Amino acid sequence: MRVMPPAGARLAQAGQPVARNGATAELRIRLKRHSMDKTGRFKTILLVGVLICMWPTGAHSSAGGAAQAGGQQPAGAASLAAESVPAYTVPAGTVLYLRLKTPVSTTSSHLGQAVDAGTERAVEINGGVAIPAGAIVSGRIARLIPSSSPADRAKLLLQFSTLKLPGQAPVPLAGHVNNVDNAREKVLADGTIQGVLASELPVTLLNSAIQKVQKGTGGSLPARQTGGTWFGGPDTSINYPAGTEFSVVLDKPLKVSGHFKAEFAGQIPDTLREVVLRLLAQAPRRVMNKKGDQGGPVNLVLIGSKQEIGAAFERAAWSVAQDSNANSLWKTFEAVVKGEGYDAAPMSTLYVDGRPEDMAFEKMLNTFTMRHHLRIWKTRMTAPDGRPIWLVAADHDNGFDIRPGVISHSVDPRVDLERAKVGADLGMTGLVAAEEMVTPPNPVHSGLTATGGKWESDGRMLVVDLKPQFRLPAP
Repeated sequence: MRVMPPAGARLAQAGQPVARNGATAELRIRLKRHSMDKTGRFKTILLVGVLICMWPTGAHSSAGGAAQAGGQQPAGAASLAAESVPAYTVPAGTVLYLRLKTPVSTTSSHLGQAVDAGTERAVEINGGVAIPAGAIVSGRIARLIPSSSPADRAKLLLQFSTLKLPGQAPVPLAGHVNNVDNAREKVLADGTIQGVLASELPVTLLNSAIQKVQKGTGGSLPARQTGGTWFGGPDTSINYPAGTEFSVVLDKPLKVSGHFKAEFAGQIPDTLREVVLRLLAQAPRRVMNKKGDQGGPVNLVLIGSKQEIGAAFERAAWSVAQDSNANSLWKTFEAVVKGEGYDAAPMSTLYVDGRPEDMAFEKMLNTFTMRHHLRIWKTRMTAPDGRPIWLVAADHDNGFDIRPGVISHSVDPRVDLERAKVGADLGMTGLVAAEEMVTPPNPVHSGLTATGGKWESDGRMLVVDLKPQFRLPAP
């Protein structure tokens, strides 16, 4: 995918491929038992957890989607084989989309430690790929301050200084981190990553409430032996595993040389495009909830078998959303309370042509508040080679939406960013044959989600043609 950074530089999406004690067990058993009846008691408990998560933190990542690109014509990821060595100047202000290769932590890393990351989207200038996906950006931990008390915030500064292109000597680089994708931490203007306070995590509030109830009941409620709490103490450290996605903004122009082949085609075959446009001429433009309220747009088309789609999202580090049951609801509740991520959390059901989604995938980091997620519906039409064609609705949860009658995730209104994010992640897997933007008949440009949140789009859809990997069953 391409975006337009400052001074005409262009980015192409690409890359390469993350025992409870008696008291807690008793609560879980009660939750499971309540989840089987229809009195609404479990919903009340889960609602309490969600409301606790609403406790203001002010610690969410800035820029809301800086690790995404939106709405541009895909050009294909770049391979690591240079054809020629033209010189390019990548202007200051260009965003590099990166994925950590070195895990970093304010509890286990050390000051000065070397840190490597790989580019997951190529930088394209004047039709040539100047920085390929998979290039290595290297640096060090320039600042590391663990949280020493509940009133202290952990701080982490990653300072990247060199870019290593395939077959070439390292190139000096000056830039700063401006976003950590789906992180609970905030990124300051100088690139410092600032951790959360204990008081900003729901578990602190819940433990305090439980302790008050215990005192009021004479201590009749059991408590955990460790710390005297049900869910353990708050973890305010900064911990990013390998694979964490983040972005760096160039502070100075970057001079590079080299040109690299596209990893996948920027156009789908003509025969496939004809079939897709016939499908879109009659397909719904928007999803619906169970009540029939229209929601967000259908913004992608996938061509491939169910196994090919599953393999591609797995390689892109997306997780399958679990069905709603006692176990998944408990894990959701626990993630909300602890202020953690749960990347297989159940998703609400939406409908296209009166049918619920056939597949659902999502991606989180360390907070339940923010996640990339999408739903997929199989259509009745097939590609010329017989593979199924699927419709996809993708958007990005960036907080919570609480209004009269509504308790839900809020959605980033710039849904084209999520369309591009999905294309970028799939494109970096090596399993994509081609990606192309198409404009369907009667495109939709704005509307409300099923819960009333606003969204806007350029109306185009991204078609992703996966490479055939599995033999189709005999008819």
